[in-house]
Amino acid sequence: MDIEHVLPQDIEKRSMQIIEEELGEVRLDPDKKDIIKRVIHTSADFEYAHKLRFSDNAVESALNAIRHGCTILTDTNMARTGINTGALKKTGGAKICYMADEEVAEKAKANGTTRATASMDKACDIKGPLIVAVGNAPTALFRLADLIDEGKIAPDLVIGVPVGFVNVIQAKERIMTCKVPYIVAAGRKGGSNVAAAIFNALLYKVIRGEDTK
Repeated sequence: MDIEHVLPQDIEKRSMQIIEEELGEVRLDPDKKDIIKRVIHTSADFEYAHKLRFSDNAVESALNAIRHGCTILTDTNMARTGINTGALKKTGGAKICYMADEEVAEKAKANGTTRATASMDKACDIKGPLIVAVGNAPTALFRLADLIDEGKIAPDLVIGVPVGFVNVIQAKERIMTCKVPYIVAAGRKGGSNVAAAIFNALLYKVIRGEDTK
């Protein structure tokens, strides 16, 4: 067994090199490459090189929102925790999740909906630039799409990567019909870790000065 000896501080760099090597002849859009590679790094799943869908202005809109101190709303506390706190602080942004919010829980119970659905309603009160990342609940995407169509909310980016089997594909297809920027994982794959990875990749582009101003 050949063991590759890599210093702790170089593990991520080496991982990205391996990803680049294994992508081989696959050519990725320069603006999207770092995002796709970070998702592969997080999941060890090279299918994401072909599964991520970007609206025409998704990256540009997201970077602009991050530069202006956006709020990132997630549908799970796992995704919120996965977002790099130190990097986000440098941009003046904030990360929130309403899944444990008492008001949201009460509204969901009263209306017979999921908390994820009720969370999207509460998100309408968020001021300033907003990115919504859904990595778990397709019900959140369905409700968000309705609210967008009704003109009640207008995220600068929707990260739509819920994982699973029930209404997941339908929810992703629904959000892509809305007139807002999006990054969506086609098919059943996704998850909170993927949602956080996409946002972190965008965040790092701003922090490292790789965004186009």
